[in-house]
Amino acid sequence: QLQLVESGGNLVQPGGSLRLSCAASGLIFEYVAIAWFRQAPGKEREGVSCISGSDNRTNYADSVKGRFTISRDNAKNTAYLQMNSLKSEDTGVYFCAARIAPRYYACSGYAEADFGSWGQGTQVTVSS
Repeated sequence: QLQLVESGGNLVQPGGSLRLSCAASGLIFEYVAIAWFRQAPGKEREGVSCISGSDNRTNYADSVKGRFTISRDNAKNTAYLQMNSLKSEDTGVYFCAARIAPRYYACSGYAEADFGSWGQGTQVTVSS
């Protein structure tokens, strides 16, 4: 099975930057799409970004386009989320997850039921 662990969350000022890491254990990491989700207090979990396992294509939620960059290093079994120009609205718990639906290598939306191997989450707080 694939197991994911997030790290890198911290307190940061508006306009600052932060880099999150998603470390994987398992032999299938390089083949599966990896997505980042976040959940703000009192809100539903939402998809932030996804990177495919087939061709490293990337997708971003409209709210983070131009500010966040997702990447992966298969040799290190790690995915990353570089977050720049952070806003207070970016505050929340950030999770990474692996796609388990058909076409597991592709990014095809952010339905939670399509993902598994959720990490424990890492807290990102952007001060006002």
